Order: sequence, then structure tokens, then C-alpha cells
Amino acid sequence: MGTTVNAASGSKALVWTGNVLSGLAILFLLFDTVIKVVQAAPAVESTVQLGYPAEYVVVLGLAQLICLVLYIYPRTAVLGAILLTGWFGGAMAAHVRAGSPMFSVIFPILIGLMVWGGLYGRDARLRALLPFRK
Repeated sequence: MGTTVNAASGSKALVWTGNVLSGLAILFLLFDTVIKVVQAAPAVESTVQLGYPAEYVVVLGLAQLICLVLYIYPRTAVLGAILLTGWFGGAMAAHVRAGSPMFSVIFPILIGLMVWGGLYGRDARLRALLPFRK
């Protein structure tokens, strides 16, 4: 049994805000992915500082790219957001373990909020699943 959701069930402002939030999160994550895949010095150094071998930088970048592509594609956006949430949790835990500054610990949470907030704004199915009521 399928459920249909009115795609126009959100205001234009909500959808626009969702697209902007998603776009900003996507741009940041794409930048982060690219510097890992090309093994830019800052990406390699920060990965090593967090206690991971430098050889894993490309693998981490490719794994992040897969999650990001799933998030960008509308049919798999919720799966992508779930996987990115796990990614951000791991990033936060790695920063806590390494004794990073508080901003480095909180930043993955902020990006996660942008990912989910953006998806909530642009996906009527998610709004139907998690309605906020007055």
C-alpha cells in the first residue's frame, strides 16, 4: 500500500530554505571530499592528527562521496542523510578522542543539522513523516 504526499505541502519559503541549507551543506561536503580524494596536505595532516593512517585519506574521501551522492539524489536523499549522520557522529567522536577544540567537536553536529534541515525543507515525504505541529 503506497502513500501519496502532496509535493506542494510546504510553503515556497520552506522549500527555498531547504534548498539553500542543502546546497551549503553539499558545497562544504563536496569540498571536504575533493581535498581528501586529491590528498591535499591539510586533509592528510588533519587525518593523521586524528589518529588515522595517511593511506586511508582517499578511502575516507570516496566513502564520503558515496554518502554525498546518495544525499543529492532525491530518491535516496533520506538514506544519504542517515549515512551522513553516522559519518558526522564518527567525526565528532574522533575529535573528542583526539582532544580537538570544542568548535571541531560541534562542527559536525552543525553540518548534520544543515543536512537534515535542508532535507526537511525540500522533501515533502519527510515533512509528512515528521510533522511539526503548532
